[in-house]
Amino acid sequence: MAQTEYAVRLQHVTKTFGPVVANKDVSLSVRRGEILALLGENGSGKTTLMNMIAGIYYPDEGEIYVGDKAVTIRSPRDALDLGIGMIHQHFKLVDVFTATENIALSMGGGRFDLKKVHEKARAICEKYQFALDLDQKVYEMSVSQKQTLEIVKVLYRGADILILDEPTAVLTPQEIDELMEIMRSLTKEGKSILFISHKLNEIMAVADRVTVLRKGRYVGTVNTCDTNKQELS
Repeated sequence: MAQTEYAVRLQHVTKTFGPVVANKDVSLSVRRGEILALLGENGSGKTTLMNMIAGIYYPDEGEIYVGDKAVTIRSPRDALDLGIGMIHQHFKLVDVFTATENIALSMGGGRFDLKKVHEKARAICEKYQFALDLDQKVYEMSVSQKQTLEIVKVLYRGADILILDEPTAVLTPQEIDELMEIMRSLTKEGKSILFISHKLNEIMAVADRVTVLRKGRYVGTVNTCDTNKQELS
């Protein structure tokens, strides 16, 4: 397979915090237009690994490739410049601002034209059929609307690779179904999704492939269609 079919590849990545080894010699890849689930128990190093792709941590060893280029990601801004956006479990939103104002705020820097921000954000919502009122204040939104806003924020900034950290932990069953539809519609447009979860039902329902981590180490990657919940656990 040509290297450029991959959106992101990690090669031999290691990360330690003092005596604690969070990740040890991990290599994995996500293809363009696929949903790759990252499965493992709490403490298996899933979030640390994704935080290195997202620029929150910097690996002690190993390399990260975006497309076929080795890259240096030292901050979330570096990651976004490379088309990588992470949606965290704890949303980074200002409650008293509207959706549009939160999107504008995420751009950083000086003045911005809220009308233009609104228009571009509305086009994104229409393209992916997101049910989001851009004039609504965040404190009036449901959890799933806040999560959708976080996704729109990274799409607005041009992300092609989205990292979702335990995105269903706070959602109702209906909201989980809606999120899965969103994920599928994103990959139809060629986006790549890294999806951290320990819920086997969801992984089987939405992921193309599953990478398993155990105690910070890579165990293996399988196609979801070639495995089952018993085998994964």
